[in-house]
Amino acid sequence: MSTFSPSEKARAAGAPVEVDVGDIPVGTMKTVEWRGKPVWIIHRSPEQIAGLKTQDALLADPNSKRPGFTPKYAENEGRSRKPELFVCVGICTHLGCSPTSHFETGGGGGMGASWQGGFLCPCHGSTFDLAGRVYKNKPAPDNLEVPPYQYLTDSRIIVGVDEDNKA
Repeated sequence: MSTFSPSEKARAAGAPVEVDVGDIPVGTMKTVEWRGKPVWIIHRSPEQIAGLKTQDALLADPNSKRPGFTPKYAENEGRSRKPELFVCVGICTHLGCSPTSHFETGGGGGMGASWQGGFLCPCHGSTFDLAGRVYKNKPAPDNLEVPPYQYLTDSRIIVGVDEDNKA
């Protein structure tokens, strides 16, 4: 046995994760763990998808063009392969806290009247829309990370594998 080979535990920690996305109700999210991180899978409603378009002027990187956190297939307004399903790592890009979901629109919960739903980081106040795009003038320097993922079927995805990142 080579001491340079990763242990079974180490291999499992980075292993891809298959997820049934067909059972996520519209307007809610499912959380799974991949590489010890929470991965959020959000089934966005048509209204939530439409709300994304209204936020561009308020966002630091609305088209996800900054290098590092967004694969090419997610360099779009919804940051996803399909508009209704958004997949991201649920860790703030500022200091690694886990934001909380605030899917209700409007000024409820202390959010502004133009709020279209998204996430609030309780540590330092960064806010992200329902595509994980960070708002301007917030501590978080980047949008939430979109992990490598791909569809296995219409109702199953695999997180940790995509065209450029094979398991």
